[in-house]
Amino acid sequence: MKIPDDVLAVLADPRVVIDGDRVQIPFELDRPLYDRVDRILKEVGGRWDGRKKVRAHVFGHQVEEFMRQAIASAEFPSRYEQGWYPSPPAVVEQILQHAGISDHRPGLTVLEPSAGTGCIAGPAAARGALVDVVEIDARRVEVLRRAGFARRVVHGDFLTDLHPLDYPEGFSRVVMNPPFADAVAHVQHALGFLSDDAVLVSVMPEYVLWRTDLATKRFRWLVEGNDGEFVYLPRDAFEPSGVIFPAVLAVVPTGHDGCTIRNHGWHRRYPKQQYELFAL
Repeated sequence: MKIPDDVLAVLADPRVVIDGDRVQIPFELDRPLYDRVDRILKEVGGRWDGRKKVRAHVFGHQVEEFMRQAIASAEFPSRYEQGWYPSPPAVVEQILQHAGISDHRPGLTVLEPSAGTGCIAGPAAARGALVDVVEIDARRVEVLRRAGFARRVVHGDFLTDLHPLDYPEGFSRVVMNPPFADAVAHVQHALGFLSDDAVLVSVMPEYVLWRTDLATKRFRWLVEGNDGEFVYLPRDAFEPSGVIFPAVLAVVPTGHDGCTIRNHGWHRRYPKQQYELFAL
């Protein structure tokens, strides 16, 4: 949901207090503008508390990170689409730990598909990783470019616009929080960008552990058959981003004997016109 320019100007005003579970606007607005700000904040979960000691929109969770990402991208994640929900810092920390991205291993090449505003890629770059990102939304692409932490920012649909062979080499790490509506397809595609001794770590909806459709079952077999694992996240892990849903981390390595993952090296061995014959 795009934030109207006049509402964004109010929320980005340095006088606005965003602290804990509340957003407080300590200055007067004309009534029509106030109504627009009030409507936006209520649509994303805030409620007006007019008591003298509060006088703020109060949320049911810590709201600083959520608001920071929303203001940076000029939009709020929609509650009605399984689309972009920024990865909270605690989730990012788990992703980076499972991926082995740290100050002690600078120079790892990292790809974040569907990067949003770089919630994962930014901290990875801060730890010395060489980060490339892909993002479909033009506004968030501009946020990523202005941030300056990525060596390459690609504006496009990761699933349809990018092929692993668009990159001369595979990546040491792929870290991602894909759109949940098509998470399996996104992660399956992302595996093709891994080098031969690499790790993918992705947030995924918990349903990947129990859905019985063929694509999801095959994905589970692929992860489990390649020394991968699914790690449960706390059920309130995404509450700072304004939503609660059950999620897991899929951790998938390629550096082992008998690896059957169709990674970057696999794509190099099979021409584009042939690899579809081997698709799942």
